[in-house]
Amino acid sequence: MMNPNDIILKPVISEKTTEMAGMYKYAFRVSMNANKMNVARAIRELFGVKPEKVNIMRVRGKLRRLRYKYGKKSAWKKAIVTLRPGDKIELFESQ
Repeated sequence: MMNPNDIILKPVISEKTTEMAGMYKYAFRVSMNANKMNVARAIRELFGVKPEKVNIMRVRGKLRRLRYKYGKKSAWKKAIVTLRPGDKIELFESQ
């Protein structure tokens, strides 16, 4: 069984995800071998809120050019966690 800190790597903070926080949805970068049950358990343990729904997607690595060569960025997994109305994760709240 994985440690919750090994499952949830970091939050994904962008303009779109801050708007989603108003709808009680939060996005996280998660481990490549994490599944929905692991992510739900890790959110429950780390933040003390019970997720209502967890969606996971795999983000493909993009091809990038560096001078005369091409390289590829790594693929990663993103989890969008939906909470019950009234619950919130303080990590995403602005001052």
